[in-house]
Amino acid sequence: MGRAGFPQPVVELISELKRLPGIGPRSAERVAVWLLQHDRSNSLELAEVLCQAKQRVTSCPECGFFATDEGCPVCSDSGRDASLLCVVEQATDVLPMERASVFGGYYHCLGGKLSPLDHVTPDDLRIAPLLRRIDAQPGVEVILALGADVEGEATANYLAELLASKPCQVSRIAQGLPAGGGLDHADELTLMRAMQGRREM
Repeated sequence: MGRAGFPQPVVELISELKRLPGIGPRSAERVAVWLLQHDRSNSLELAEVLCQAKQRVTSCPECGFFATDEGCPVCSDSGRDASLLCVVEQATDVLPMERASVFGGYYHCLGGKLSPLDHVTPDDLRIAPLLRRIDAQPGVEVILALGADVEGEATANYLAELLASKPCQVSRIAQGLPAGGGLDHADELTLMRAMQGRREM
């Protein structure tokens, strides 16, 4: 006697769901079954919205943030400070900055960070468009808001060297202890950055 399993369409749905970040085999099964069996799942509406988002949302050719046919919400905002350009790794890194309302300039999304082990080289990142933007706007301050991991540091150092001969000022966001965090949870690099970035009170 053979073992019963999911019908092929369900197997294919589970297989696609497993490809999503953070979704393992068991979670993919639960999501697939819920989408198929519950009246509140709105699976057809979900499929339609997903298709629309895939068709309409693109990457802004100027900054790399999410854009639609109507344009990029960042680049089209004339109320921003044109003398500030914040460089981030991914388009999703713009969102926490905007939610916190800590930056009022423009952004440039690299589309990743240098990682020789993953075969990510400078040619794979949006560095050439960044250089063109800086050349077109001399005097801009370029703020490197990249991660504090090894790849982020390597990318920041590479860009700092590259931009040293450009008509811009280059700065790096401060790094150190998170709000509400104690010394007992900080690693050596975080403590070093916190010490180096200390300021007078």
